[in-house]
Amino acid sequence: VLSGCGVYDGTEIHEASAILVHLSRGGAEVQMYAPDVPQMHVIDHSKGQPAEAESRNVLVESARIARGKIASLAKLTTADHDAVIFPGGFGAAKNLSTFAVDGKDCKVNREVERVLKDFHKAGKPIGLCCISPLLAAKVLSGAEVTVGHEEEEGGKWPYAGTAGAIKELGGKHCVKETAFSLTPFYEAHVDTKNKVVTTPAFMCETELHNIFDGIGAMVKNVLKLTGK
Repeated sequence: VLSGCGVYDGTEIHEASAILVHLSRGGAEVQMYAPDVPQMHVIDHSKGQPAEAESRNVLVESARIARGKIASLAKLTTADHDAVIFPGGFGAAKNLSTFAVDGKDCKVNREVERVLKDFHKAGKPIGLCCISPLLAAKVLSGAEVTVGHEEEEGGKWPYAGTAGAIKELGGKHCVKETAFSLTPFYEAHVDTKNKVVTTPAFMCETELHNIFDGIGAMVKNVLKLTGK
């Protein structure tokens, strides 16, 4: 499930690409979706500033990542899929929810909420990375997720405050290390009760290959939980 195209106002493109590569390697068939709604705003990624008087549609922008093969989120059903995965990017906090504006009092897009609740009720796994675990924390009360560390540690974890917000939203935050001491990839947290799998991804300032491998751990666990 995508939220636009570009880290500051949509889906984090490297995360989406990594998820697709790992799903492909795992032999999964993939269908991409996005809500057919306007973006909260448009960011000029070369400046990191809002592009005034410009508007874009989340589904239309997400189609850039999907190479055109995308459908409205309203068409996503549990009957057609074994699992659902949400990449990160600020779009999760701006377009899939209002977290960027409302914090712990945020609302989740009704189709996103429906999908999360439907997959949870069906006992089918849900994967999320970067900031998107906040969606599960808000919708699935008591879900265990990780966004990495709970302290900034000199800028290594610049979005560490999100961990506190996860708790305020009703979720349980689990601290995960940047990497295992002897292996070069991120940890993924598996909430076996709720079948929710999360990994920090770009919540940490680290090398791209670490993020790629951490997402791989998340995808691997999601596929494992499908039982196929």
